[in-house]
Amino acid sequence: MARDERLICASNELADGDKGVRFSVEPLNESRTVPAFMIRYQGRIYAYLNRCAHIGVELDWIEGEFFDDSGLYLICSTHGAIYEPHSGLCVGGPCKGKNLQRLEIEERDGNIFLKD
Repeated sequence: MARDERLICASNELADGDKGVRFSVEPLNESRTVPAFMIRYQGRIYAYLNRCAHIGVELDWIEGEFFDDSGLYLICSTHGAIYEPHSGLCVGGPCKGKNLQRLEIEERDGNIFLKD
């Protein structure tokens, strides 16, 4: 494992369109850790800060539940903003046109790593 990455979880912990995995990061421009999450969508893994582009609240009320009922979009449980899982773009709700902050991850050898 390279020094600039951190193991988050095993690959088999993320099922396509199912619950996400929560973890914490310390962004360069912040002096505290903030919540983040990753999900698997259409076979690929995506990771974002767990912060709605509208007012910065966490998206999931029930831990790890990021997808809407259709399984096609990520949804903010507070105000209903919906995001494309593959891009983080808000396509509906109070922050339409804004993006979730994406994190760089890598899946290899049966594990998922956060690239610092």
